[in-house]
Amino acid sequence: MPTYTLSDLAKLADVTPRTIRYYITQGLLPSPGQQGPSTRYDDSHLGLLRVIKKLQNAHLPLAEIRARLRKITGEDMATLASSTDAETPADSAVDYIRRVMGEPTAPPPMASEPPPASYRVVASTSEPEAQRSQWERIPLDPDVELHVRRPLTRQHNKRVERLITIARQLFEED
Repeated sequence: MPTYTLSDLAKLADVTPRTIRYYITQGLLPSPGQQGPSTRYDDSHLGLLRVIKKLQNAHLPLAEIRARLRKITGEDMATLASSTDAETPADSAVDYIRRVMGEPTAPPPMASEPPPASYRVVASTSEPEAQRSQWERIPLDPDVELHVRRPLTRQHNKRVERLITIARQLFEED
C-alpha cells in the first residue's frame, strides 16, 4: 500500500497541508499515529479527503460531514471516493439555509422584480470604508463560528459583542 508525505497527500487531494491538519483535529481524518516530518499517510486518508471534498461541494457543513463519515464503511468509502457524482448543490446559499431550516425553497426573484427587502444590501455612506481589514473567527460552539471583519466602528463593535453574547447563550441552552 503506498504511503504519502503531508505535502504529497495535499497535492493529490487538492487541499492544503493546513487543511489536512485541521481535519485531523476536527475528527474528520484519523491521525496517522506519528508526528513530525517523517509522518506518512495512506490511501485511506486520500479517500477520506476526496469524500470530504465532494460533500463540501454539496454545501454540507463539517458537522454533517463528520456524522456521515462515522457511518461509512471501508467499501462505501472506496466507492464514494472514486465516484464522479456528488450530491447536487443548492441553487444558492439562501436555498441551502431554507432547506436546513425546513422552510420551502422559493424560486429566485425575476430580473424585472426588485429583490425582497430581506435580500437588499444597503450601502452606508455615513461611515468611511476601512483601508485595511482582517477577518476574526469567533467560535460560538464546536461546529459554529462567527466571522467578523475588523476594524469596526465603536457602534458596530458594541453590536457584535451583543450578538456574540446572545449567540453563546443560545448555544448554552441546548
